[in-house]
Amino acid sequence: MKMLSIQPNLAEQVLDAILVEIASGKLTPGTRIIQEQLASELGVSRQPVQQALLLLRNQGLLRDAPGRGLIVAPLDPKYINHMYEVRAVLEGLAFRKAAELNAATAASKGAAYIDKGRDAVKSGKVRDLINADKAFHQFVYSLSGNDLISPTMDTYWTYTQRVMGEVLMRNEKPRDIWDQHETMLNAIASGRAAEAEAHARQHIMTTAAFIVERIRTDFPEA
Repeated sequence: MKMLSIQPNLAEQVLDAILVEIASGKLTPGTRIIQEQLASELGVSRQPVQQALLLLRNQGLLRDAPGRGLIVAPLDPKYINHMYEVRAVLEGLAFRKAAELNAATAASKGAAYIDKGRDAVKSGKVRDLINADKAFHQFVYSLSGNDLISPTMDTYWTYTQRVMGEVLMRNEKPRDIWDQHETMLNAIASGRAAEAEAHARQHIMTTAAFIVERIRTDFPEA
């Protein structure tokens, strides 16, 4: 890990750094997390590390280790499926409201997110793929007019990045994901609210089924 500069959101930077290590497979399920070692590697005090670890524990990426301390949580297909079920409802709401309220903005600005996503697929870089996917969905949240959707989704996105990283590192990428995104965007841009919601829900649950299948194949003990 590279050393971090001191900034007001240092705990968030530490969280992101740890999440990258987990999503990239450098910190595998069951790995014990040593707070002092992380602080030393990142060049920060223990306080932001403690804050980041608490957040990651609350979000399900870490769990209490036998005795004391924390470990990287094992992948749990049941938990993953439940998380995506919740995401499907929230995403459906976001896409519906975006189509109702901001179709014109989706039409004028949305294509750039699709292009960036397809560029990420060409690059093959896991981090770029995850960031492009997250950026597209957050763009839609911003069009929904509901200020609670994005912060509510933050917890699910943290865990989503973890499971996406595990799958993308080990398997062929879903080839049609950005075709799906384009279809969803077109529904918003055309103001077809019910269709946008239906596409969003289907997209999320199709993704969930793909990820759970891959997790069970690659981690049969999960």
